[in-house]
Amino acid sequence: MELQGKVIQILPLQTGMGKKGQWRKQQFVLETQTQYPKKVCLTAWGDKIVNLAIGAMVAVSVDLESREYNGRWYTEARAYKIERRPTTLQQRLRHRSPAECLRAQKTICHSKNN
Repeated sequence: MELQGKVIQILPLQTGMGKKGQWRKQQFVLETQTQYPKKVCLTAWGDKIVNLAIGAMVAVSVDLESREYNGRWYTEARAYKIERRPTTLQQRLRHRSPAECLRAQKTICHSKNN
């Protein structure tokens, strides 16, 4: 399954020791960019952890897995592939000349200062 959206929250990195040695996991919340946006908490383990920033647009390949513990069921959405996607501004600037890009950036910076 693949989800696309914007990173809206990054939770603290968690580490620990298990039977197979040290483990690391990073959870982050993705908001889909659909007609009815959904928020999904995803988990990246070990070498699948990448540096993300709040506001980054990403495409994430996800495996869903449920397990039972003491009569209760827990489901995890495990991210096994995370790809950065260009933001809307980056998409617009990609197809412009260098002069147009410079003008667009000045306009954005100017509007932020007002």
